[in-house]
Order: sequence, then C-alpha cells, then structure tokens
Amino acid sequence: MLLYGRNPVLEALKAGLVQELLVARGVEEALVKELKGYDVRLKFAARIELDQIAGTTDHQGVIAEVEDLAWATVDDILDRAEQRGEQLLIVLLDGITDPRNFGAIIRSAEVLGAHGVVVEERRSAPLSATVAKAAAGATSFLPVAQTKNLPRLIDQLKAENVWVYGAAGEAAQPLARLDFDRPLALVIGAEGEGMRRLVREKCDELVSIPVRGQVQSLNASVAAGILIHHAVSSRVAR
Repeated sequence: MLLYGRNPVLEALKAGLVQELLVARGVEEALVKELKGYDVRLKFAARIELDQIAGTTDHQGVIAEVEDLAWATVDDILDRAEQRGEQLLIVLLDGITDPRNFGAIIRSAEVLGAHGVVVEERRSAPLSATVAKAAAGATSFLPVAQTKNLPRLIDQLKAENVWVYGAAGEAAQPLARLDFDRPLALVIGAEGEGMRRLVREKCDELVSIPVRGQVQSLNASVAAGILIHHAVSSRVAR
C-alpha cells in the first residue's frame, strides 16, 4: 500500500513498516536528513511523478511503500487494556463511511488514550491510505478492528461488565452527569443519521455534548474526541 504525507510516513518509519521511500526533489533539507536517519532506501523523483503515483498533490513530497494496513481483533483491544492495567475504553463506530472522519477518530483515540476502535464490517470506510493520512500515523500504533455485527458485539461487551454510552445530540444526559470511571465503550454514529435504532437501544446511556452556538451538532470526529477526552480526564481526576 502507498502511504503519503509527512506525519503518516514518519510514524510508519518509527514503527519499522517502511522499506522504500520516494521523495520529491527540492523538499526541505531538514526532512531529507530526518528520513536518512532511518534504515530505508530513498529514491528521488520530480514532484509531478509523485502527484501521478499518489493520485493527489497532497503527498507533501514523500510517499512510502508499506504493507497493507491489517485489521486487529476485538480481543487485541481488550488485551491492550488488560496489559496496561487500565479500565477499558473502546470506541465503536456505527456507519462512519467517510475515510477522513474515520482517520481523524483513530488519531484522536490514539492520542487521547483509548485502547482501540471497532467498526462494523459492511458499514465502514476501509483501511486505506486516505484513512492513514487523516490519522497522521496513528494506524501504526492503535488497534482498529472489525466486527460482523455491532449490536451483537455490544451485547458481548455488556456481558463482560462493559458499560456502553452512545453519543446522541438529543440525549437528556449531558457529559457531567455520567460516570466514566468504569470499563466503557463509546458509540459514535454516522454523520447526519446518528446511530441505528438497534444500536441506540443497546446502549446503557445516551449522552449529549452541551453546545452553546447556533449550530446544534458536531462533526463525528470532533464529538468522538470530546467524549474520549472527557472519559480519560474524568478517570485521572478521581
């Protein structure tokens, strides 16, 4: 798979996933020096050649050849929390099909301290270069898993004493009223449509993010970031 953009490529280099790099002639000497610090082959080419290979001009002068991104398993995510001795914090995505939103949620989850992200197999954007770029390299470090049936997975998590909170703009419960200091799954629904009815009904609580402006809804990736941050901060504060 081709991976492009400076942050995603540098994170993939740190993770040891890159064997060869294609670099545009004329990029900053500081970037070339940083790239040469890794045990990887560098090839230089005209920027227009990188445009053609990536199919976009948004490559920032560097393209990496890496193995295709691999799906983790839900068990990988549960094990990650256990190995760290932390209460589980998992993000479940119900119908996030925009790859940039998907990547941004992965980035927020990794940066803010969630243990992994799970999507339903037929209701998600695939793991792709666009997702990896939007995630700014977080796909190299955070397990992202698929499930065939999200409502069934929610039942399985609840059987393991995991609480499930679903984000819903019309929910009566604001963030401050809920207990986040417990094993927790946060459900983020699709842009505009929100969670499916069955997924919504499976949630233990529906939670809303207070808004003060005239626009009454948040982008899915922004909402996910706020919820993850609040969950982690609530645990640290106790």
